[in-house]
Amino acid sequence: MTLTTAVTGRLRTAGLDPAEAERSVRAALAEDLRYGPDVTSAATAAPGARAAAEVVARAPGVLAGLPVALAVLDAAGALAGTEGPGGAEGLGGAGELAADGDEIKAGTAVLRVRAPLRELLGAERSLLNFLTHLSGIATATRAWADALAGTGCTVRDTRKTLPGLRQLEKYAVRCGGGQNHRMGLGDAALIKDNHVAAAGGVTAAIRAVRAAAPGLPLEVECDDLEQVAEALDAGAGLILLDNMGLAALRAAVGLARGYPSVKLEASGGLTLATARAVAETGVDYVAVGALTHSSAALDLGLDLL
Repeated sequence: MTLTTAVTGRLRTAGLDPAEAERSVRAALAEDLRYGPDVTSAATAAPGARAAAEVVARAPGVLAGLPVALAVLDAAGALAGTEGPGGAEGLGGAGELAADGDEIKAGTAVLRVRAPLRELLGAERSLLNFLTHLSGIATATRAWADALAGTGCTVRDTRKTLPGLRQLEKYAVRCGGGQNHRMGLGDAALIKDNHVAAAGGVTAAIRAVRAAAPGLPLEVECDDLEQVAEALDAGAGLILLDNMGLAALRAAVGLARGYPSVKLEASGGLTLATARAVAETGVDYVAVGALTHSSAALDLGLDLL
């Protein structure tokens, strides 16, 4: 059984591929049921019992993942045959009380559900796993976006994502005010140090990629100012400045002034404490892999009413 039209629509409106989101959701539910049915819920919840519950924030942060939470409930059968509260047309017994990207306080209810109790209890952990993880990413991203505010520099993610969750994690970055880098290996080219070594130099690598994929966005990783100058001369449009100090970043920005269309991105060893200083060197982006691989989950819980 596929997801309902209403849930699919909410995923699509959020910029998520419904089919890919559904695969992630069903994989999470199947993982819980791999060793048999939900014994605990079946033993404690009467057959046919229904209940109301709310997902409530235990800590302040930025919300992300509500469409995914709805998909979990839908896939688990917790939205079937129920009546939705006001404003939740088409969503059965689920109603959003907040929106992704909202800053929420501890105690804020973000989702209200009225559903078959057994199905609701069975879906609880998967729903919260997605919601707490994605909200943690959005919260961390917002901290970076706030630190960079007014500098003209934007925080971007990387491909350092959990296997199978890239689409959802990058969605959470957008909810937090960040910008996505490439989604995979085929939608943009990123020439890194090993590619430079394989091709025999920065210029050779740029020429090889341009010849193979002339219309594809191309970024080149540079370790020093000599490579930056070479990449600029070779026509690179975006340059990744890897593990450079503030003085080197300023010098790289100076070199790029003669190439108005070129964008610069700082990467490696970046911290929230130094984010603004890095941005003030004049770079256009900071690349932060920790957004997706190291953000702490935001504490949310599901409470029966």
